Amino acid sequence: MKKNKLITAIFMVIALTLAVPATVMAAYMDVGSNQYLVAKKIPEGKVGKSLSIPVTINAGAEDMEGVWVGLCADIFEFNQIMSDDSNGDYTVSNYPFEVTQDTFKPKRLGSINMGKSKSTSLSVTIRKDLEPGYYSIPIAIYIDCEEEPDTDQYWAKEYINIYVSQTTGTTESEEEEHQINFVLGEGQPTPYGTYPNVMEFAINMRNDSEMKAYDVTVSMVLDADSTKFPFNINDGNYDRHYDVIEAGQTVAIPYSMAIREDSYSGFYPIQYNISFRESEGGPLQTAEETMYVQIVSKSKEDSLGDFNANDRTRARIIVDGYETIPEEIYAGDTFELILHMKNASSDVPASNILFTLESEKVSESAVFTTEDGSNSVVVNSLGAGQTTEIRMKFQSSGGVDPRSYSITIKEKYDSPEFKNAEESVTVDIPVKQEARLSTGTIDVMPESINVGGETNVMFGINNTGKVQLYNVTAKFEADSIQTEETYVGNIKPGETGNVDTMLTGVAATMDDGKIPITISYEDENGNVSTVSKELSLYVSEPLPEDFDWGMEAGNMENVDMEGGNSLKDRFLALSMPLRIVCVVVAVAAVAVMSAVVVKIVKKRKSKKQQRAEEEGIDDDEIL
Repeated sequence: MKKNKLITAIFMVIALTLAVPATVMAAYMDVGSNQYLVAKKIPEGKVGKSLSIPVTINAGAEDMEGVWVGLCADIFEFNQIMSDDSNGDYTVSNYPFEVTQDTFKPKRLGSINMGKSKSTSLSVTIRKDLEPGYYSIPIAIYIDCEEEPDTDQYWAKEYINIYVSQTTGTTESEEEEHQINFVLGEGQPTPYGTYPNVMEFAINMRNDSEMKAYDVTVSMVLDADSTKFPFNINDGNYDRHYDVIEAGQTVAIPYSMAIREDSYSGFYPIQYNISFRESEGGPLQTAEETMYVQIVSKSKEDSLGDFNANDRTRARIIVDGYETIPEEIYAGDTFELILHMKNASSDVPASNILFTLESEKVSESAVFTTEDGSNSVVVNSLGAGQTTEIRMKFQSSGGVDPRSYSITIKEKYDSPEFKNAEESVTVDIPVKQEARLSTGTIDVMPESINVGGETNVMFGINNTGKVQLYNVTAKFEADSIQTEETYVGNIKPGETGNVDTMLTGVAATMDDGKIPITISYEDENGNVSTVSKELSLYVSEPLPEDFDWGMEAGNMENVDMEGGNSLKDRFLALSMPLRIVCVVVAVAAVAVMSAVVVKIVKKRKSKKQQRAEEEGIDDDEIL
């Protein structure tokens, strides 16, 4: 609502300015006082012509967020009606540009970092009744705006100078100064028709500029020569008219054309003349564009004689470059291949191009397979010197050896003198493999030593991957042992490297007795990787020479069973269970021996009594 009211007020003021005599405003300001707006040069335009004003915003000492910039809608500083009391005359300072609903629409720059700058351009049309000279134009700067801001809510207003000169007349050079360009056939295949059918087609035309085009007329250039123009000329004119084509807008220009009977198969360039105005009521501008159509009709007599591939000119399509995402590919990974295909011919176009990508095979299986099952791409046309981009996703095989594998790009295409030409080019894709290793049983003999003693450690390192391990080493490092590093060397895939080393105890074990082992190796590029393992080894202090092995169990009452404060206490604590077991075993042995003796005695006594009874004597007399 604010914008509509402001635009209405602007139109009223400008209408009022046109109703009174006008003088050129002395509007040339010192733009060096600008804080954010950078003016590198003075834009120059002509009366009644379009002008593009370059605008650069510098953030200065702080970041700027949500930046927009546009012509300042506060133009009343121009359109001020001033009275001269001495003679009653009026003067008016005129705003130099034609005003439409889009004149003051700001453009978004986004975020600008501290000390950085961003640029854009503002398109305007200079008024036809403007006096030549310098004009200082107010530029509005908006910040912290996620959406398009209201034009009266600007954050800062700074100035840029322009110079307007008088149009000297319609000349060829001035006609070529137009800033609107049109693009034909963008984003569509080459129109295709077959005799004797009527060819229904449309030509895409895009306004490739930031300005509206007014009063646009597109005229197809006709020709009576069937070798140059393949359609019957049934109508008096084939013009198509559009009142307005917006900036960046694409329109489809429809045609229904009957193909000539005497036409020949091939590609025909169709010329179009385009007339337009860059402003409402502005001078008429012209442009010429060309679009190709393909016709299938009778074969043209070949002046080249019998077919010989060496005598025919055809396009040369090459790989101009490629990349993969990700850059490094490991076996089993999915990746995207981006090919830049270029028509390296200087003057021969190519059309109906079929690209088929085929992978190298290993053991009858493709190394690369497409993610969606399709391995072909069609490009409608590729002009001389032009480049197109092809993207395709692949899955790499997980069991291949680490090396480069090729992808062959087979090409089938048409050139004006060579139909169904076939070529092939290749690219090499490096595939890497992850290094893998395992260790065998770690033998430690003995598993406990005294400080100063040694133990032998042996185990194997198995290369279970598909890449060679370089400069393999095993490092043993702990507080209880002397650091030891053993060089194993290179280990080929499927082979084993052996570690055989001696470890020396330097301090008593104060933890769980785990000794860390760090196995390191390098890949073919010298990048180092490590694997961690561990072994069990206890290191003890040696017993003193005067150690009392006869210590009684009664002396254990002051021993700390968790570790004690002396070597003697620790030994007593550790030997206590063994001593108890020995006592129990001794007591059991005595009991068994006593039972045996009692049994023997009873048996002998029984025999003695039996003998006494038989002989009739007293048993005390029997020895």
